[in-house]
Amino acid sequence: MALGSGGTFEGVSPSDLQPTDLIDIDHLLSDEEKQIRSVAREWVQRRILPEVEDWYEKGEFPARELAKELGELGFFLMQLDTEWTLGLNSVAYGLVELEIEAGDSGLRSFVSVQSALCGHAIHAFGSDEQKAEWLPKMASGEAIACFGLSEPDSGSDPGSMRTSAKKDGDDWILNGTKMWITNGGCSDIAIVWAQTDDGVRGFIVPADSPGFTANDIHKKLSLRASVTSELVMDGVRLPADAMLPEVQGLRGPLSCLNEARYGIVWGVMGAARSCFETALEYSKTREQFDKPIGSFQLTQKKLTDMALELYKGTLLAYHLGRLKDEKGLKPEQVSVGKLNNTREALEIARTSRGILGANGITLEYPIMRHMTNLESVITYEGTEEVHTLVIGEQLTGLKAFT
Repeated sequence: MALGSGGTFEGVSPSDLQPTDLIDIDHLLSDEEKQIRSVAREWVQRRILPEVEDWYEKGEFPARELAKELGELGFFLMQLDTEWTLGLNSVAYGLVELEIEAGDSGLRSFVSVQSALCGHAIHAFGSDEQKAEWLPKMASGEAIACFGLSEPDSGSDPGSMRTSAKKDGDDWILNGTKMWITNGGCSDIAIVWAQTDDGVRGFIVPADSPGFTANDIHKKLSLRASVTSELVMDGVRLPADAMLPEVQGLRGPLSCLNEARYGIVWGVMGAARSCFETALEYSKTREQFDKPIGSFQLTQKKLTDMALELYKGTLLAYHLGRLKDEKGLKPEQVSVGKLNNTREALEIARTSRGILGANGITLEYPIMRHMTNLESVITYEGTEEVHTLVIGEQLTGLKAFT
Protein backbone atom coordinates (compact mmCIF):
# COMPACT_ATOMS: atom_id res chain seq x y z
CA MET A 1 0.00 0.00 0.00
CA ALA A 2 1.59 3.25 -1.12
CA LEU A 3 1.25 6.70 0.34
CA GLY A 4 -0.13 9.02 -2.32
CA SER A 5 1.18 12.50 -2.97
CA GLY A 6 -1.93 14.00 -1.41
CA GLY A 7 -1.21 12.37 1.97
CA THR A 8 -3.76 9.56 1.58
CA PHE A 9 -3.23 5.82 1.36
CA GLU A 10 -3.67 4.56 -2.18
CA GLY A 11 -6.03 1.63 -2.53
CA VAL A 12 -8.25 2.60 0.41
CA SER A 13 -11.46 4.49 -0.23
CA PRO A 14 -13.61 6.06 2.50
CA SER A 15 -16.37 3.57 1.67
CA ASP A 16 -14.19 0.70 2.99
CA LEU A 17 -14.40 2.10 6.52
CA GLN A 18 -17.23 3.03 8.88
CA PRO A 19 -16.99 6.64 10.17
CA THR A 20 -18.07 5.59 13.66
CA ASP A 21 -15.44 2.83 13.78
CA LEU A 22 -12.49 3.60 11.54
CA ILE A 23 -10.21 1.48 13.73
CA ASP A 24 -12.51 -1.58 13.52
CA ILE A 25 -13.34 -2.09 17.19
CA ASP A 26 -16.01 -4.50 15.94
CA HIS A 27 -13.20 -6.91 15.14
CA LEU A 28 -12.71 -7.37 18.88
CA LEU A 29 -16.31 -8.44 19.51
CA SER A 30 -17.69 -11.96 19.51
CA ASP A 31 -20.63 -12.94 17.31
CA GLU A 32 -22.85 -13.17 20.39
CA GLU A 33 -21.87 -9.65 21.49
CA LYS A 34 -22.64 -8.28 18.03
CA GLN A 35 -25.96 -10.10 17.98
CA ILE A 36 -27.20 -8.72 21.30
CA ARG A 37 -26.06 -5.25 20.22
CA SER A 38 -28.06 -5.58 17.01
CA VAL A 39 -31.18 -6.51 18.97
CA ALA A 40 -30.77 -3.45 21.21
CA ARG A 41 -30.04 -1.12 18.29
CA GLU A 42 -33.04 -2.29 16.29
CA TRP A 43 -35.38 -1.89 19.27
CA VAL A 44 -34.11 1.62 20.04
CA GLN A 45 -34.45 2.70 16.40
CA ARG A 46 -37.93 1.22 16.06
CA ARG A 47 -39.43 1.94 19.48
CA ILE A 48 -37.57 4.84 21.09
CA LEU A 49 -36.32 7.26 18.45
CA PRO A 50 -39.74 7.94 16.86
CA GLU A 51 -41.19 9.03 20.22
CA VAL A 52 -38.43 10.19 22.55
CA GLU A 53 -38.44 13.78 21.30
CA ASP A 54 -42.10 14.13 22.32
CA TRP A 55 -41.47 12.48 25.68
CA TYR A 56 -38.58 14.85 26.29
CA GLU A 57 -40.53 17.94 25.25
CA LYS A 58 -43.53 17.01 27.41
CA GLY A 59 -41.45 15.76 30.34
CA GLU A 60 -43.06 12.32 30.16
CA PHE A 61 -41.76 8.77 30.33
CA PRO A 62 -43.94 5.66 29.74
CA ALA A 63 -42.18 3.61 32.39
CA ARG A 64 -44.68 0.75 32.66
CA GLU A 65 -44.91 0.22 28.91
CA LEU A 66 -41.17 0.25 28.44
CA ALA A 67 -40.54 -1.93 31.50
CA LYS A 68 -42.64 -4.70 29.98
CA GLU A 69 -40.82 -4.46 26.64
CA LEU A 70 -37.38 -4.31 28.24
CA GLY A 71 -38.28 -7.33 30.34
CA GLU A 72 -39.37 -9.27 27.27
CA LEU A 73 -36.07 -8.43 25.57
CA GLY A 74 -34.15 -9.57 28.63
CA PHE A 75 -32.51 -6.17 29.10
CA PHE A 76 -33.38 -5.83 32.79
CA LEU A 77 -30.79 -7.40 35.14
CA MET A 78 -29.10 -8.74 32.00
CA GLN A 79 -25.64 -8.74 33.62
CA LEU A 80 -26.69 -10.98 36.52
CA ASP A 81 -26.09 -14.71 36.33
CA THR A 82 -29.38 -16.16 37.59
CA GLU A 83 -32.04 -18.53 36.34
CA TRP A 84 -34.20 -15.51 35.47
CA THR A 85 -31.69 -13.38 33.54
CA LEU A 86 -29.52 -13.45 30.43
CA GLY A 87 -26.24 -13.45 32.35
CA LEU A 88 -24.43 -11.41 29.68
CA ASN A 89 -20.70 -10.84 29.91
CA SER A 90 -19.60 -7.32 30.74
CA VAL A 91 -18.89 -6.26 27.16
CA ALA A 92 -22.25 -7.49 25.87
CA TYR A 93 -23.97 -5.72 28.76
CA GLY A 94 -22.04 -2.54 27.98
CA LEU A 95 -22.93 -2.68 24.30
CA VAL A 96 -26.63 -2.83 25.20
CA GLU A 97 -26.19 0.17 27.50
CA LEU A 98 -24.44 2.03 24.66
CA GLU A 99 -27.29 1.39 22.23
CA ILE A 100 -29.92 2.31 24.81
CA GLU A 101 -28.22 5.63 25.60
CA ALA A 102 -27.92 6.33 21.89
CA GLY A 103 -31.69 6.55 22.27
CA ASP A 104 -31.69 8.68 25.42
CA SER A 105 -29.74 8.97 28.67
CA GLY A 106 -33.00 8.89 30.61
CA LEU A 107 -33.81 5.50 29.15
CA ARG A 108 -30.36 4.17 30.02
CA SER A 109 -30.76 5.55 33.54
CA PHE A 110 -34.04 3.65 33.83
CA VAL A 111 -32.30 0.41 32.89
CA SER A 112 -29.18 1.10 34.98
CA VAL A 113 -31.11 1.80 38.17
CA GLN A 114 -33.20 -1.33 37.74
CA SER A 115 -30.23 -3.54 36.85
CA ALA A 116 -26.95 -2.21 38.21
CA LEU A 117 -28.16 -0.47 41.35
CA CYS A 118 -31.22 -2.33 42.60
CA GLY A 119 -30.79 -5.68 40.89
CA HIS A 120 -27.16 -5.88 41.94
CA ALA A 121 -28.01 -4.87 45.51
CA ILE A 122 -30.54 -7.68 45.94
CA HIS A 123 -28.43 -10.23 44.06
CA ALA A 124 -25.23 -9.44 45.97
CA PHE A 125 -26.58 -8.66 49.44
CA GLY A 126 -30.10 -10.05 49.67
CA SER A 127 -31.34 -13.22 51.30
CA ASP A 128 -32.43 -16.20 49.22
CA GLU A 129 -36.03 -15.27 49.97
CA GLN A 130 -35.53 -11.66 48.84
CA LYS A 131 -33.87 -12.81 45.62
CA ALA A 132 -36.63 -15.30 44.86
CA GLU A 133 -39.34 -12.73 45.52
CA TRP A 134 -37.96 -9.74 43.62
CA LEU A 135 -35.39 -10.70 40.98
CA PRO A 136 -37.84 -12.57 38.71
CA LYS A 137 -40.34 -9.70 38.87
CA MET A 138 -37.65 -7.10 38.20
CA ALA A 139 -36.14 -9.09 35.33
CA SER A 140 -39.53 -9.41 33.62
CA GLY A 141 -40.43 -5.76 34.15
CA GLU A 142 -43.36 -6.67 36.38
CA ALA A 143 -41.72 -4.74 39.21
CA ILE A 144 -39.77 -1.48 38.92
CA ALA A 145 -37.22 -0.48 41.54
CA CYS A 146 -35.42 2.69 42.61
CA PHE A 147 -32.28 3.28 44.67
CA GLY A 148 -32.48 5.66 47.63
CA LEU A 149 -29.04 6.92 48.61
CA SER A 150 -28.65 10.65 47.83
CA GLU A 151 -30.32 13.15 50.15
CA PRO A 152 -31.05 16.89 49.92
CA ASP A 153 -27.91 17.64 51.95
CA SER A 154 -25.93 14.48 51.23
CA GLY A 155 -24.74 13.79 47.70
CA SER A 156 -21.02 13.19 47.29
CA ASP A 157 -20.71 12.41 51.02
CA PRO A 158 -23.20 9.56 51.57
CA GLY A 159 -21.74 8.87 55.00
CA SER A 160 -23.44 12.03 56.25
CA MET A 161 -26.93 10.74 55.40
CA ARG A 162 -29.66 11.55 57.92
CA THR A 163 -32.16 8.86 56.99
CA SER A 164 -32.38 6.48 59.93
CA ALA A 165 -33.76 3.06 60.75
CA LYS A 166 -34.51 2.26 64.38
CA LYS A 167 -35.45 -1.09 65.86
CA ASP A 168 -38.93 -1.43 67.36
CA GLY A 169 -39.24 -4.96 68.60
CA ASP A 170 -38.61 -7.15 65.56
CA ASP A 171 -39.54 -4.33 63.16
CA TRP A 172 -37.65 -1.36 61.76
CA ILE A 173 -38.96 2.21 61.71
CA LEU A 174 -37.60 4.22 58.79
CA ASN A 175 -37.50 8.03 58.69
CA GLY A 176 -35.83 10.39 56.25
CA THR A 177 -35.77 11.92 52.80
CA LYS A 178 -33.97 10.86 49.63
CA MET A 179 -33.53 13.20 46.68
CA TRP A 180 -32.92 12.98 42.90
CA ILE A 181 -34.12 9.39 42.77
CA THR A 182 -34.49 7.99 39.26
CA ASN A 183 -37.61 5.80 38.88
CA GLY A 184 -38.87 6.95 42.28
CA GLY A 185 -42.42 7.83 41.30
CA CYS A 186 -42.96 4.75 39.14
CA SER A 187 -41.38 2.14 41.40
CA ASP A 188 -42.87 -0.80 43.23
CA ILE A 189 -39.95 -1.03 45.65
CA ALA A 190 -37.13 1.22 46.80
CA ILE A 191 -33.72 0.07 47.98
CA VAL A 192 -33.19 2.59 50.78
CA TRP A 193 -29.93 3.05 52.66
CA ALA A 194 -30.20 4.30 56.23
CA GLN A 195 -28.15 4.86 59.36
CA THR A 196 -28.69 2.28 62.08
CA ASP A 197 -27.00 1.61 65.41
CA ASP A 198 -24.84 -0.88 63.52
CA GLY A 199 -23.91 1.45 60.67
CA VAL A 200 -25.44 1.95 57.25
CA ARG A 201 -27.84 -0.81 56.17
CA GLY A 202 -30.00 -1.36 53.11
CA PHE A 203 -33.74 -2.04 53.16
CA ILE A 204 -36.26 -3.19 50.58
CA VAL A 205 -39.17 -0.79 50.99
CA PRO A 206 -42.46 -1.51 49.17
CA ALA A 207 -43.78 1.69 47.62
CA ASP A 208 -47.24 1.08 49.08
CA SER A 209 -45.91 1.07 52.67
CA PRO A 210 -47.78 3.49 54.96
CA GLY A 211 -45.65 6.59 55.46
CA PHE A 212 -43.77 6.19 52.18
CA THR A 213 -44.28 8.91 49.57
CA ALA A 214 -42.63 9.54 46.20
CA ASN A 215 -42.94 13.11 44.91
CA ASP A 216 -41.91 13.59 41.29
CA ILE A 217 -39.58 16.48 40.47
CA HIS A 218 -40.80 18.67 37.62
CA LYS A 219 -39.44 21.64 35.63
CA LYS A 220 -36.25 19.75 34.82
CA LEU A 221 -34.14 20.93 31.90
CA SER A 222 -32.22 17.65 31.71
CA LEU A 223 -33.28 13.98 31.73
CA ARG A 224 -36.80 15.09 30.90
CA ALA A 225 -37.68 11.66 29.47
CA SER A 226 -37.11 10.11 32.88
CA VAL A 227 -38.87 9.93 36.24
CA THR A 228 -36.94 11.75 38.98
CA SER A 229 -38.38 11.92 42.48
CA GLU A 230 -38.05 12.78 46.13
CA LEU A 231 -38.67 9.90 48.53
CA VAL A 232 -40.12 10.74 51.94
CA MET A 233 -40.26 8.14 54.71
CA ASP A 234 -42.29 9.16 57.72
CA GLY A 235 -42.39 6.38 60.26
CA VAL A 236 -42.35 3.58 57.69
CA ARG A 237 -42.63 0.28 59.55
CA LEU A 238 -40.75 -2.62 57.96
CA PRO A 239 -40.46 -6.25 59.05
CA ALA A 240 -37.06 -7.60 60.06
CA ASP A 241 -36.67 -9.43 56.77
CA ALA A 242 -36.83 -6.16 54.79
CA MET A 243 -33.17 -5.54 55.57
CA LEU A 244 -30.50 -6.75 53.14
CA PRO A 245 -28.60 -9.15 55.41
CA GLU A 246 -25.31 -9.60 53.61
CA VAL A 247 -23.75 -6.15 53.82
CA GLN A 248 -23.07 -3.51 56.43
CA GLY A 249 -21.63 -0.03 55.99
CA LEU A 250 -21.06 2.10 52.91
CA ARG A 251 -19.43 -0.79 51.05
CA GLY A 252 -22.95 -1.86 50.06
CA PRO A 253 -24.21 1.23 48.26
CA LEU A 254 -20.77 2.14 46.91
CA SER A 255 -20.35 -1.25 45.26
CA CYS A 256 -23.74 -0.78 43.60
CA LEU A 257 -22.64 2.66 42.37
CA ASN A 258 -19.55 1.11 40.80
CA GLU A 259 -21.77 -1.27 38.85
CA ALA A 260 -23.85 1.64 37.60
CA ARG A 261 -20.77 3.70 36.74
CA TYR A 262 -19.47 0.87 34.60
CA GLY A 263 -22.68 1.02 32.54
CA ILE A 264 -22.27 4.77 32.18
CA VAL A 265 -18.77 4.30 30.74
CA TRP A 266 -20.41 2.50 27.82
CA GLY A 267 -23.69 4.38 27.73
CA VAL A 268 -22.34 7.87 27.16
CA MET A 269 -20.48 6.64 24.11
CA GLY A 270 -23.90 5.91 22.64
CA ALA A 271 -25.04 9.49 23.21
CA ALA A 272 -21.73 10.71 21.77
CA ARG A 273 -22.11 8.51 18.71
CA SER A 274 -25.60 9.82 18.08
CA CYS A 275 -24.34 13.41 18.20
CA PHE A 276 -21.33 12.66 16.01
CA GLU A 277 -23.35 10.82 13.37
CA THR A 278 -25.86 13.67 13.24
CA ALA A 279 -23.16 16.32 12.85
CA LEU A 280 -21.33 14.26 10.23
CA GLU A 281 -24.40 13.80 8.05
CA TYR A 282 -25.42 17.42 8.49
CA SER A 283 -21.97 18.59 7.40
CA LYS A 284 -22.37 16.76 4.10
CA THR A 285 -25.68 18.38 3.17
CA ARG A 286 -25.59 21.84 4.73
CA GLU A 287 -24.13 24.25 2.19
CA GLN A 288 -22.50 27.62 2.74
CA PHE A 289 -20.55 29.56 0.14
CA ASP A 290 -21.82 27.06 -2.47
CA LYS A 291 -20.32 23.94 -0.93
CA PRO A 292 -20.99 21.55 1.99
CA ILE A 293 -19.63 22.78 5.29
CA GLY A 294 -18.03 19.34 5.67
CA SER A 295 -15.52 20.40 3.04
CA PHE A 296 -14.21 23.21 5.25
CA GLN A 297 -10.96 22.40 7.03
CA LEU A 298 -12.16 23.64 10.42
CA THR A 299 -15.27 21.45 10.23
CA GLN A 300 -13.19 18.44 9.25
CA LYS A 301 -10.91 19.07 12.23
CA LYS A 302 -13.90 19.14 14.54
CA LEU A 303 -15.24 15.91 13.08
CA THR A 304 -11.83 14.26 13.30
CA ASP A 305 -11.32 15.29 16.92
CA MET A 306 -14.77 13.97 17.83
CA ALA A 307 -14.17 10.69 16.01
CA LEU A 308 -10.88 10.13 17.83
CA GLU A 309 -12.47 10.64 21.25
CA LEU A 310 -15.37 8.38 20.29
CA TYR A 311 -12.98 5.59 19.31
CA LYS A 312 -10.78 6.04 22.38
CA GLY A 313 -13.74 6.13 24.74
CA THR A 314 -15.25 3.00 23.23
CA LEU A 315 -11.90 1.22 23.41
CA LEU A 316 -11.57 2.22 27.07
CA ALA A 317 -15.04 0.84 27.78
CA TYR A 318 -14.16 -2.38 25.94
CA HIS A 319 -10.91 -2.79 27.89
CA LEU A 320 -12.64 -2.23 31.23
CA GLY A 321 -15.31 -4.74 30.23
CA ARG A 322 -12.81 -7.47 29.43
CA LEU A 323 -10.89 -6.64 32.60
CA LYS A 324 -14.09 -6.80 34.64
CA ASP A 325 -14.82 -10.33 33.47
CA GLU A 326 -11.25 -11.58 33.76
CA LYS A 327 -10.19 -10.18 37.14
CA GLY A 328 -12.70 -7.58 38.30
CA LEU A 329 -12.46 -3.81 38.36
CA LYS A 330 -11.09 -1.57 41.08
CA PRO A 331 -13.14 1.54 41.90
CA GLU A 332 -10.32 3.77 40.66
CA GLN A 333 -10.42 2.06 37.26
CA VAL A 334 -14.15 2.67 37.02
CA SER A 335 -13.48 6.32 37.90
CA VAL A 336 -11.05 6.60 34.98
CA GLY A 337 -13.75 5.36 32.62
CA LYS A 338 -16.57 7.41 34.07
CA LEU A 339 -14.57 10.65 34.19
CA ASN A 340 -13.04 10.35 30.74
CA ASN A 341 -16.07 9.14 28.84
CA THR A 342 -18.64 11.50 30.33
CA ARG A 343 -16.30 14.45 29.79
CA GLU A 344 -15.54 13.53 26.18
CA ALA A 345 -19.15 12.67 25.38
CA LEU A 346 -20.25 16.08 26.59
CA GLU A 347 -17.55 17.78 24.53
CA ILE A 348 -18.63 15.81 21.45
CA ALA A 349 -22.22 16.92 22.04
CA ARG A 350 -21.21 20.56 22.39
CA THR A 351 -19.02 20.47 19.28
CA SER A 352 -21.75 18.73 17.30
CA ARG A 353 -24.24 21.37 18.38
CA GLY A 354 -21.88 24.04 17.06
CA ILE A 355 -21.64 22.37 13.66
CA LEU A 356 -25.42 22.46 13.36
CA GLY A 357 -25.59 26.09 14.39
CA ALA A 358 -29.10 27.24 15.27
CA ASN A 359 -30.55 23.96 14.02
CA GLY A 360 -28.65 22.25 16.82
CA ILE A 361 -30.90 23.63 19.53
CA THR A 362 -34.14 22.14 18.18
CA LEU A 363 -35.63 18.73 18.93
CA GLU A 364 -35.64 18.05 15.20
CA TYR A 365 -32.13 16.76 15.89
CA PRO A 366 -31.05 14.73 18.96
CA ILE A 367 -27.96 16.74 19.85
CA MET A 368 -29.31 19.31 22.31
CA ARG A 369 -31.34 16.60 24.06
CA HIS A 370 -28.21 14.48 24.50
CA MET A 371 -26.21 17.53 25.50
CA THR A 372 -28.54 18.56 28.32
CA ASN A 373 -28.83 14.95 29.48
CA LEU A 374 -25.06 14.58 29.62
CA GLU A 375 -24.86 17.65 31.85
CA SER A 376 -26.61 15.45 34.44
CA VAL A 377 -24.78 12.23 33.65
CA ILE A 378 -21.39 13.86 34.23
CA THR A 379 -22.66 14.77 37.73
CA TYR A 380 -24.56 11.73 38.94
CA GLU A 381 -22.94 8.50 40.15
CA GLY A 382 -20.00 10.63 41.31
CA THR A 383 -19.30 14.16 40.14
CA GLU A 384 -16.46 15.08 37.81
CA GLU A 385 -14.62 16.56 40.79
CA VAL A 386 -14.97 13.46 42.96
CA HIS A 387 -13.71 11.10 40.25
CA THR A 388 -10.82 13.48 39.56
CA LEU A 389 -9.77 13.32 43.20
CA VAL A 390 -10.23 9.55 43.39
CA ILE A 391 -7.76 9.23 40.52
CA GLY A 392 -5.50 11.93 41.96
CA GLU A 393 -5.26 10.10 45.27
CA GLN A 394 -4.37 6.89 43.45
CA LEU A 395 -1.64 8.73 41.53
CA THR A 396 -0.11 10.57 44.48
CA GLY A 397 -1.06 8.50 47.50
CA LEU A 398 -2.37 11.71 49.09
CA LYS A 399 -5.98 12.33 50.08
CA ALA A 400 -7.44 15.59 48.79
CA PHE A 401 -11.02 15.65 50.09
CA THR A 402 -11.08 13.84 53.44
